[in-house]
Amino acid sequence: MKADTTNTVAIIGGTGPQGKGLALRLAQAGVSVVLGSRDPFKAQETAEGLKALLTDSEADISGMSMEDATQAAGDLVILSVPYSAHDTTLTTLAPLLVGKVLVDIVVPLAPGNPKAVVMPEAGSVTESAQILLGDDIPVVGALHNVSAITLNDLSRPINCDILVCGNDLDAKKRVMALIEKMGTKAYNAGLADSARCIEAITPILIRLNISKDVPFSHAGIRICPPEH
Repeated sequence: MKADTTNTVAIIGGTGPQGKGLALRLAQAGVSVVLGSRDPFKAQETAEGLKALLTDSEADISGMSMEDATQAAGDLVILSVPYSAHDTTLTTLAPLLVGKVLVDIVVPLAPGNPKAVVMPEAGSVTESAQILLGDDIPVVGALHNVSAITLNDLSRPINCDILVCGNDLDAKKRVMALIEKMGTKAYNAGLADSARCIEAITPILIRLNISKDVPFSHAGIRICPPEH
């Protein structure tokens, strides 16, 4: 499938497990992806490695610095960095995000304990990002509850639905359309304050997925319609 280079998506922190999985899924769906990293050489190397995993020779994944990747993006920039780097990364990129939508997938997992969260003063990471960037740059919270291992396993479809929240409806719709290109369903879960609940689901899933009493791992959440 020939990549659509007219609306490139940037993934900041794209060399991490979550970022790499998203890059693979989006490139497989024909989306042009640029990985952004503090180390542009690592980003380039990661991009080449990901392209080698895809059978489509026209898949478009490139790597560069996080500043250049943000500038190269069309209108969507995905932030996939550790929580400890969240605010400093956004402070650096803020001037380059004008006219774009930030898709914040970061979860405030407790240091040394992925089975718990330490929610920021604003209530959620999504809300913190919106405060930091100001109202003129829409922030959409999404993809908090999907396993990185699931994203990277292209032999299987994504096994969960995606809850999307934010204060700008048009921005949410654009993000939902992008997510659904990866073959899963996205739901509008409300305003940015909904991220307080959505982000907090992640450590619960982690707890279940590593429990010896649960006969599976890498589970997600599914919105189930009535059977009748």
